[in-house]
Amino acid sequence: MSTLELTKENFDQVVTDNDFILIDFWASWCGPCRQFAPVFEGASERHPDLVFAKVDTEAQQELAAAFEIRSIPTLMIVRDNVAVFAQPGALPEAALEDVIGQARALDMDEVRKSIEAAQQSGVPEAGGPAPS
Repeated sequence: MSTLELTKENFDQVVTDNDFILIDFWASWCGPCRQFAPVFEGASERHPDLVFAKVDTEAQQELAAAFEIRSIPTLMIVRDNVAVFAQPGALPEAALEDVIGQARALDMDEVRKSIEAAQQSGVPEAGGPAPS
């Protein structure tokens, strides 16, 4: 499958329409990004059931800012509208395959329960200081 170019215009639609997306945040001037590109493309050919997408951080500065991308390349994996992995740095092929395997193995119901529990624990406890 070819790699999609994500923009602020198509990002929400692509993420909503697909269950499993790998996103490479990159820029043309970035040496490590250029080194990672063939690894990312190779994985896209080995995993035709997954969506592989790229965000050019120069052309899509608002999108990069929204995801607080501070270092490129950054790989992000989104499953069922939940970012389950985000890490800066060019991964070697074996590491990328391992990350894909781990992301495939996730029980998304458990992931959503963990997120919900974390959000609930952020609520001030009863008996704590009253809001002013």
